Amino acid sequence: MRNPATLWLVLVLVFLAEWYGFQAIRTVSQHYAPGPRRALAWGYWLLTVGTWAAAIWAGTTRNSSPSVLKTYLLSLPLLLLAAKLVLLLPLLLEDLTRAGRWLAARLTAPAPTDGGGTASTAIPRSVFVARLALGLAAVPFGALVWGMLRGATDYRVKRLTLKFPNLPPAFDGFKVLQISDLHTGSFASTEPLRRAVALINAQNADLILMTGDLVNNVATEVEPHIPALAEIKSKLPIFSSLGNHDYGDYVPWPSPAAKRANLERLMQNHAKIGWTLLNDTAHLIERGPDKIAVLGVQNWSTHLNFPKHGNLPQAHAASGDAPFKILLSHDPSHWEGQVLNYPDIDLTLSGHTHGMQFGLNLPFFKWSPVQYVYKQWAGLYEQGRQRLYVNTGLGYLGYPGRVGFLPEITVFELRRG
Repeated sequence: MRNPATLWLVLVLVFLAEWYGFQAIRTVSQHYAPGPRRALAWGYWLLTVGTWAAAIWAGTTRNSSPSVLKTYLLSLPLLLLAAKLVLLLPLLLEDLTRAGRWLAARLTAPAPTDGGGTASTAIPRSVFVARLALGLAAVPFGALVWGMLRGATDYRVKRLTLKFPNLPPAFDGFKVLQISDLHTGSFASTEPLRRAVALINAQNADLILMTGDLVNNVATEVEPHIPALAEIKSKLPIFSSLGNHDYGDYVPWPSPAAKRANLERLMQNHAKIGWTLLNDTAHLIERGPDKIAVLGVQNWSTHLNFPKHGNLPQAHAASGDAPFKILLSHDPSHWEGQVLNYPDIDLTLSGHTHGMQFGLNLPFFKWSPVQYVYKQWAGLYEQGRQRLYVNTGLGYLGYPGRVGFLPEITVFELRRG
């Protein structure tokens, strides 16, 4: 994190989450015998310190293609921290309420005390709130565990019908399938991708497009999966584009030449799979007298920490006078950054955000932390006659799971209208 204020905010939240997590354990166990109470306290801190130590070890010793074990070790603090941040809310509110009552008592006359009576058998308020907080904390923890065990490869097909008045008649009913963000370096075996390929082929699409991030960091990550990905069938050439992770920007290289060689190898791997990589160029698809253009640009982002390699003017010029144009551009911020200045680009397909692999994805409500970073981050967006679709990705990165925003294969049926 380059922003010191953000870093300090994160550190404060981590400290509060860990402290209140311990306070919840101590509160619910206050009536236990001394031995079990001490065991719970020690167990809490041993688990916390051990988890962070294991994650730090995994993060400092991993190479460009970390092992499955190290990936999971890096994710453990996320699981526990997510639970503790939820736990923090009711306990912090309880402390603030208690502080308000104390202040009010100091400012007013003391109330008369009850001189007798029997002791209450009700659960103390603090214990009730601590139990409630622990119960709430179990929800995100359980969801994140499910996301690792099942959600990461629970592939879903999303179908959309898009109407365009300028779609050439021969392309009415044309089926376009999009995949994105495969991040093949995250897969320990090819079995999940073989299932995804079978699902892709079952859609019988006319055109298949892949919008970047084939790997996490290095070209070799995809090579064990090339035979599986080469099984994707399409009536037309399969077109692809590059994403920010494809350039090898996030790992050290012995020289600039080695980094360039890695990118060249990655582009060769696209060809070995059978994909036509569109780097700032376009391809015309003809049906009888009608035609459409598929444009592709290298990664281009409005965010400073992501590269601006793409050359949209060059790709647009290559598309000529095609009456309908589809653009592959990995980062959705490119849409408002440049694409809307080209009103004849009808449909832009992006990826990149993954829906942050965590959130609520309901028919009537959609939320993910990534929406505070990206204005367009999942699903369909429209401005005038131009459309943008942000695919939440087929693979995963970092956290080896998905909750809410499951791995996605998108099928568009293009219609005149």
